[in-house]
This record gives sequence, C-alpha cells and structure tokens, in this order.
Amino acid sequence: MIIPAEKELRAVLDRFTQARIAHDVCPTGRTSRALEDATYTLCVMTGARTAEQALLAADALLEQYSASRADAFQQEKTLAA
Repeated sequence: MIIPAEKELRAVLDRFTQARIAHDVCPTGRTSRALEDATYTLCVMTGARTAEQALLAADALLEQYSASRADAFQQEKTLAA
C-alpha cells in the first residue's frame, strides 16, 4: 500500500465526515452517492474494506505522522543544543 500524504488523508477524512453528516441529517440519493464515493476513496487510500476499518487505519496513520513530527522536532532540538 502506498502511504498517503497527511494533507490528502485529512482532506479525504473531511470529505467523508461532511458526506456522513449530510446523509445523516437529510438522506437523499445525492447524499447517499456522495457518502459511498467518500467511503470508497477513504477505503482505497487506507487499504481497508469497510468504513470502520478505514477510519481506524486513518487514525493510526495520523498518529504515525504526529509521532514522526515529534521525533523530528526532538532531533532538531538536540542538534541545536
């Protein structure tokens, strides 16, 4: 699986969230299709088969991005000292 860029992952998560809210508030054919499309994109991006699995995978990836930033910051801080 190709690891998505953090910015792209966050954009897809935002799209999924907006589609989910719109469909939950007022379900129509349009909101259903938008939710299906966003779910599919999120699943492909995370290598998951269900929305639940994709959300768990996205959370794990976001934690990895955060840990990588913290490590890089700590290394820069150590080098600067």
